[in-house]
Amino acid sequence: MSAATSAGQGGLILTLNAGSSSIKFAVYDAGSSPRADLRLRARGQVEGIGTRPHFIAKSLEGQVLSESWWETLSDGEGHARAFQQIWSWLEDFADGGQILAVGHRVAHGGEAYSQPVRITPDITRVLAGLIPLVPLHQPNNLAAIQAVAEDHPDLPQVACFDTGFHRGRPRVTEQLGLPRSLLDRGIKRYGFHGLSYEYIVEKLREIAPAIAGGRVIVAHLGSGCSMTAIRDGRSVDTTMGFSALDGVPMGTRPGLLDPGVLLFLMREDGLDLEALERLLYKQSGLLGLSGVSNDLRALHQSNDPAAAEAIDYFVYRIGQTLGSLTASLAGLDAVVFTAGVGENDAHIRARVCADAAWLGVEIDGDANAAGGFGAGARISPAGQHPEVWVIPTDEERMIARHTLRVVRSC
Repeated sequence: MSAATSAGQGGLILTLNAGSSSIKFAVYDAGSSPRADLRLRARGQVEGIGTRPHFIAKSLEGQVLSESWWETLSDGEGHARAFQQIWSWLEDFADGGQILAVGHRVAHGGEAYSQPVRITPDITRVLAGLIPLVPLHQPNNLAAIQAVAEDHPDLPQVACFDTGFHRGRPRVTEQLGLPRSLLDRGIKRYGFHGLSYEYIVEKLREIAPAIAGGRVIVAHLGSGCSMTAIRDGRSVDTTMGFSALDGVPMGTRPGLLDPGVLLFLMREDGLDLEALERLLYKQSGLLGLSGVSNDLRALHQSNDPAAAEAIDYFVYRIGQTLGSLTASLAGLDAVVFTAGVGENDAHIRARVCADAAWLGVEIDGDANAAGGFGAGARISPAGQHPEVWVIPTDEERMIARHTLRVVRSC
C-alpha cells in the first residue's frame, strides 16, 4: 500500500486525536466524488501509552475488529509505537487500498493558523513554539505528527486547529485586563473545542435551518467542558480563554478561578509550577470538589454529600454561564447540548434547563429521557422558544472533512 500524493481518486482518510496517554483514531472512506460525504469505516484507540498500551479497533456496529496489548519497553517509544500499531492494523484493514492523508486534531494554531493546513517542517516548528500556551496538549499532538512523518515521510498530514473556529470574534471578547504588552505577546482569550462547535453548526444547518442562523448557545460538556455563544454560525464568545482551564468546571479542571488563589498557594504553601499545574489540570473540578470521581456517572450513584455538592456546583456554573452568554448574544434562539455529558446525562440537562426557565427554556421530560438522539433531536416542546436540542458531536468527521479538502486542493 502506498501513500497518495494526490487525493483525486478516492481512498482512506485516517484521523488522529493524540492525548498524553492515548491516541483516538478513525478511518473514513473518501469516495471518488468531491461532493460525496465521508463514510466512517472504523474507529478505535490506543490507551495506556507509557504503561501497558491497549489497542482496539471497532466497526460501525461496535464489533471488535482487532485488539492487542504490549509492554512499554522504553520512555521514548510511546506515541511512535502506538502509531505503528494503528498503521499495521490499517494496512490489513485497507486490504490494498490507498491511504490518502492523516488528519490531526491540534490544540492550538496561535495567531498564525486559523484554518486547517497541510503540515510542513516549518509549520511544525511554529506549532512547537506554541507549547507554552497549551503545555499538556500541544506536545502530544506534535508527537503523533512526528511519528507519522518518521514512518511515512511522503504521506500528506493536515493540522486541524481547536482554536480556529473562534478566530475573528469581536476583539473585546479576546482581551484580558492585563498590560497591552502581554496582549502583544499573544496572551489573550483564544477558545477551544472549535472542531466540535464547527460540526454542530454544520449539523444545525442540516437538521434545524430555521435556528442555524440565529442566536445559539452550545454546551460542550464532557471531561473537558466549554460553552460558546454563536450567531449566524460564527463564534461570538466562548468560556475557555487563554488555556483550557477557564470557564465552567470540568472533570479535573476548575474552570473560572480567582488568580489570587494561586498567589496565596504559592506564598503560603510554597507550591511551585509543577504542583500548581498538577492541581489545576489533574486534581480540581468534579474530582477535587467531590473527592469521589471526575465521572458524573459515579457522582450520581454516590451517597457522599460532597458528590452531590460537586454536581450542584457544576449545574450552577453552567446556568450562570448560560445567562452570561445570552447577554453576549442579546437574546437566545436555541440551546444545544453535546459531548459525553451533554449527550448522555438527562439529569444534568433537566437541571440546567429548569434553572434557565427565566430565559423561557423548557424541555419535554419524556423527550429528554428518551436518549438515542442519533443525528440530533429537539427536546423542547413543539413551538417553544428558545428551542433545546441534543446533537452528538463528531470532531473526527470534521477533521476528516478538512483533511480531504486540503489535500484535494494541493
